[in-house]
Amino acid sequence: MKRQVFILLVFLAGFQPLVQAQKPNRIAYIDMEFILANVPEYQEASAQLEERVQNWKLELDRDLKKVQTMQIALEQERPLLTKELIEEREATIAFEESKIAEYQQKRFGSNGDFLLQKKQLIKPIQDQVFNAIQEIGTQRNYDYIFDRTSNVGMVFSAEKHNISDQVLRIITRASKREQLNSRGEIAEMEIEENRTVEEDEEIAEKQQAVQAVQDEREALLEARKLEKDSIRAVKQREFDERRAKVLADRQRKKDSIDEVRKRKIEEMKTKDND
Repeated sequence: MKRQVFILLVFLAGFQPLVQAQKPNRIAYIDMEFILANVPEYQEASAQLEERVQNWKLELDRDLKKVQTMQIALEQERPLLTKELIEEREATIAFEESKIAEYQQKRFGSNGDFLLQKKQLIKPIQDQVFNAIQEIGTQRNYDYIFDRTSNVGMVFSAEKHNISDQVLRIITRASKREQLNSRGEIAEMEIEENRTVEEDEEIAEKQQAVQAVQDEREALLEARKLEKDSIRAVKQREFDERRAKVLADRQRKKDSIDEVRKRKIEEMKTKDND
């Protein structure tokens, strides 16, 4: 579901000389859905809100079933009831239906608890994202930063312009700082946060190149392992076949000897009887 977060954030440096007017605009974008999906506080609050929503739906279902039971009972008993009793029962059912409608509007209406609590839920994250975008836009001299999940209608943008990770990194910076134990770790994190877009792209390209080499090496090792396993399987099969043949030969010889002994015993018994 698309979230109406930001339509457009514009960072301008004020008046600039005419020479700089020809300079291409620096543009970036964020993915608010990606950011929200990776903020633990938002996910926890969303889970709590979803639990409330399910409880509200259960209450609605319970009341609807109650009214449905009343309607069925009225239809079954209608021939036996007086006009006054029928009108009284119908009024009771109408009253219960109006209560359900009011409850539904209270929970899920345009000004209901669901939308209000959802706005309250997302507002702190919006503020953090806005502050993070301002910080990134000012430090890295962006002219425009879009939210691709809003109704601004972004048709295309290269992935290299996606700064969602940087926004998320700034949002989670405070919690990360609490987990760092040494000055060296803090300094390393500050260096990482202050890198330019070009530096981030260069590091990402190097990481991709290293990953590609590692993937190729792992694929080669896997191929060699499969080859060895195949050779080992062939050798094992040949060994099993030879062993089975030897055992079969032994069994045939044993059976032959047993047969000879059996015949001799029978011949001796025949002679004794004679």
